[in-house]
Amino acid sequence: MSPSQPMPPTPVLQTPRLVLRPIRSKDAPVIQRRFPRWDVVRWLNHRIPWPYPADGATAYVAACLGEMDRGEKSHWAIIPKSGPADLIGVIDLWPDDGTSHDQRGFWLDPEFHGKGLMSEAADRVTDYAFRTLNWPHLWLTNAQDNHASRRIKEKQGARLVDLKIGEYVSGRGPLMIWHLPRENWLSRQAAPSVAA
Repeated sequence: MSPSQPMPPTPVLQTPRLVLRPIRSKDAPVIQRRFPRWDVVRWLNHRIPWPYPADGATAYVAACLGEMDRGEKSHWAIIPKSGPADLIGVIDLWPDDGTSHDQRGFWLDPEFHGKGLMSEAADRVTDYAFRTLNWPHLWLTNAQDNHASRRIKEKQGARLVDLKIGEYVSGRGPLMIWHLPRENWLSRQAAPSVAA
């Protein structure tokens, strides 16, 4: 699939501990409860309204559903197989537009940080981009001070290629731009893991 083509319908993806399923309308109340926390939003794009309005999640989910209907993006709810039954975060994927150098975004409820769940979700979505969609690369970004997001890119084998100024909910700051070629990802996945 060429990154310029519309994306296919967002599939359900699984990992050992997670189900990633398309965002749906009934996710809005859970997002409204879990998302508007400073630890979640501070390093996200400045276009996110803050303080988060009472209808913020409803508007966000409606936008996600429209983007999926038009084949512009995939938006997955992150659901732990061991519970809770509702989402604990979101991960998104979209084609390379040739200018923004950004193709994936995510957030996770801080209650679930430090367990490797976002790395697991990011790996599954990255594998989908390269094996199913056959994209040649992924451009990835994060605020320089968002060390957890930075570590996911490093573990995936992405290469830091630029540093710019980004606009975040918390204000202006350095933005790290990463490049992950498909062949690098596939070769890393094929390599035998080394026991610690």
